Amino acid sequence: MSEFKASGFSDEFGSGGPDLVGVTTMTSPYYFVPPSGSTAERPSSPPPGMLRFNTDIGRLEVWRNDHWATILGETSAPLGTRHLSAGSSGPGDGNSIEYITLSTTGNAIDFGDLHREQRHCAGLGDATRGLFGGGYKTPDGGTDTIEFVTFATLGNATDFGNRASGAGWSWCGVNDATRGLWIGGTPSTIDGLIDFVTIQSTGNTTSFGTNNVNVRDSAGFASRTRAVFGGNHNTNQNIDYVTIQSTGNSIDFGTLVASTGTYYARSTASNSVRGVFGPHGYDSPALDYQYFTIASTGNSQDFGDISFSTYDQTHGSSGKTRGVTCAGGPANVDIEFITIATTANAQDFGDLATDKTTAGACTNANGGL
Repeated sequence: MSEFKASGFSDEFGSGGPDLVGVTTMTSPYYFVPPSGSTAERPSSPPPGMLRFNTDIGRLEVWRNDHWATILGETSAPLGTRHLSAGSSGPGDGNSIEYITLSTTGNAIDFGDLHREQRHCAGLGDATRGLFGGGYKTPDGGTDTIEFVTFATLGNATDFGNRASGAGWSWCGVNDATRGLWIGGTPSTIDGLIDFVTIQSTGNTTSFGTNNVNVRDSAGFASRTRAVFGGNHNTNQNIDYVTIQSTGNSIDFGTLVASTGTYYARSTASNSVRGVFGPHGYDSPALDYQYFTIASTGNSQDFGDISFSTYDQTHGSSGKTRGVTCAGGPANVDIEFITIATTANAQDFGDLATDKTTAGACTNANGGL
């Protein structure tokens, strides 16, 4: 067999290489190394199928015509399922982000900071990136800012873009593996709207449709296809849903039958089958967890009770096995957990490092992934 060696070759016009016809074998003692760079250094107009190594997340990614898709490689992330709590109120607004690993129990650890001190932001995330949107800061008011962190690293949040429909706070955030939805919020200019982003991109939101629940302080969870959300600031117990990879107005799902009161359910959990709304506090406490079967429609069913002695304006999120709720409230830093596939009372998990009333929350392994 003859041997062919070249450091580079092209056709007679200098515009490409020659065709190699027949069975051709090429070997090299070296490795194929794709282009690499940070998320911010992604090409602005990549060709379909472009492959690159993202140095921010330590993984390969490929351009799929409308978004960068991460090539995970492993069956599970080495860092485990990580929950983030961001922002807080009282006393004063806070910007700290803390994390816990859901498969363990123990106290929260410092992760980094949001861009400003604020409360009432909302979180969502895919397998590598967590997003926080909206929020209220005294005396500056609401914001349309969306920012992101990389779950596998520790550090401060980076600007993602803005909610095109307007500034505000108390949004609801839900996601599947590629798309994140921001639902409702306050003031009234955004409370009836749904917007979406592609999580592995950056930029402003795109309109999705109308939120027929018309709420602030609602909560939501998702499977890989459907987002379910509801409950709100003004004792509205309605639940709606949308298909995440479509666009359009929300559709009636059912009712939260066991709870009344305001500031409902800032804590949610879901696997691919079941979604759970957690307890709320503030004006009229609810001491229970309620669940729905995501692929169906209908009213909630009782799940179990809280373990907290006192709590206020909770927040929480989940992996596919466990959900966590953080108590919030003055001088209360308790964290508790449930096992989503069961129906049972919550158990103690550990403590937050700081009081995080009205915080935002997300994980890298929720039911939408």
